[in-house]
Amino acid sequence: MTNAQTKTAAPTVTNGVNVTALFDTIEAVKGNAEIAKFNFRATNSWMGGDRNRTTMKEFTGALSEHRTGVQAFIAENGEPEVLLGDDGAPNPVEWLLHALIGCMTTTTAYHAAARNITIEAIDSEIDGDLDLRGFLGLSQDVRKGYSAIRVSMRVKTKAMPETIKALTQMSPVFDVVSKSVPVSVAIETY
Repeated sequence: MTNAQTKTAAPTVTNGVNVTALFDTIEAVKGNAEIAKFNFRATNSWMGGDRNRTTMKEFTGALSEHRTGVQAFIAENGEPEVLLGDDGAPNPVEWLLHALIGCMTTTTAYHAAARNITIEAIDSEIDGDLDLRGFLGLSQDVRKGYSAIRVSMRVKTKAMPETIKALTQMSPVFDVVSKSVPVSVAIETY
């Protein structure tokens, strides 16, 4: 073998995304749909008052278990003082905004890279409206959660805004938040 034959081609990277590996993944999923099935898991423990802690570690996907034997990710939930907490951590509805904008940003960068669209920067603002009367059970006409969420993204790219907007809406968390998702709840007392 010559030196040129033993060298492998450098991967194509756009927006910090290994597009070569992305397309290899797409082809693998086309060949075996089971590769695309993932199950993410978390555990949560109440710490008293407004505080609870979520641990995220192992998950399954691409036909195997991932993150085994590594340190878990820990996220704490709290409440601001006005909601009777000590303001020691973001509250769950703030984490939801974080999850939504984070997923929309990553999704935009990945899907743009797959379409050979260069993005130099993405900066976002996100906010949501929540009326406590729903949560407190004071009105059956008021949602318990957000009644509206607004996202404002500034994307430095030569692509058209409509193209980028379509990419943001491919986000899994956008899908979960903007559409109804069945949630089953099982309770065991001890």
